[in-house]
Amino acid sequence: MSQPYRVLLYYKYEHIEDPEAFAKEHLAKCKELGIKGRILVAHEGINGTVSGTVEQTEAYKDYVHSLEGFEDLWFKEDKAEENAFHKIFVRPRKELVSLRLEEDIDPLKLTGKYLDPVAFKEALLDEDTVVLDTRNDYEYDLGHFEGAIRPDIRNFRELPQWVRDNKEKFMDKKVVVYCTGGIRCEKFSGWLLREGIEDVGQLEGGIAAYGKHPETKGDLWNGKMYVFDERISVDINQVNPVVIGKDWYDGTPQERYVNCANPECNRQFLTSKENEDKYLRGCCAECRRHPRNRYVEEHNLSLDEWEDRLNAIGESLDDRHEIA
Repeated sequence: MSQPYRVLLYYKYEHIEDPEAFAKEHLAKCKELGIKGRILVAHEGINGTVSGTVEQTEAYKDYVHSLEGFEDLWFKEDKAEENAFHKIFVRPRKELVSLRLEEDIDPLKLTGKYLDPVAFKEALLDEDTVVLDTRNDYEYDLGHFEGAIRPDIRNFRELPQWVRDNKEKFMDKKVVVYCTGGIRCEKFSGWLLREGIEDVGQLEGGIAAYGKHPETKGDLWNGKMYVFDERISVDINQVNPVVIGKDWYDGTPQERYVNCANPECNRQFLTSKENEDKYLRGCCAECRRHPRNRYVEEHNLSLDEWEDRLNAIGESLDDRHEIA
């Protein structure tokens, strides 16, 4: 099957004097080229995932490389059968990744040692090295490197406190970190150094680069990699891929993600279409009977139908008033 589209994942820490003006001009150029995706611009640089045809993405790469300071920006590329986005957003932000430190880290001045995929694989096999996944829990649950520590966090800004609460796992040890494309690790590895951990490394180019490297070919990665576009997940391991994701409801192998139907929860979890229907896409009893359950609204379920679905799994609408 032909794959006429490309998805580009990229970032670069580079000072941008006027992020708002930069974003406005960048948006206009993306629209001119037909590029879709999400791009964040801050004083500290740029971070984006975009998609388009081969011709459109090549033109976009040429444009970005023509910008002062971004001549050497590294694009990670994936082939795709269709566009991974429906719209284009280019937005100024305070931070490229939301770490929200009281004292920010400048990766251009402080960051961990870069490890290419081969060196990172060696670190994975070293029993004296601690490997920390810096992504969110739902990203880890879909796929991760063998032996990597799973942080109990739902967003990146919770990671510093989690590390402080679990410092005994890291202090006086060699620590390597990894993330999707590398941007989170650039800043977080610097934070680890500032916290007093002396030997810190990071996977250069992130999981995306590791999966495409001709020597590693994604070996020692289990499951799939979560991505923030319409694809939801992509393959990484070209050697011996396995499914490690587990259905939220019954624990069976699963790699299909949904968002909880309760708009006030919105937790992401893995489940089959059958179980999504059975449990009304609610991650818990409270979410299944929430007055604004999106699954109920999307399927136009009547109160009687809603009650019947819940009764079938031993639940009821009787307690809806407690969360209304």
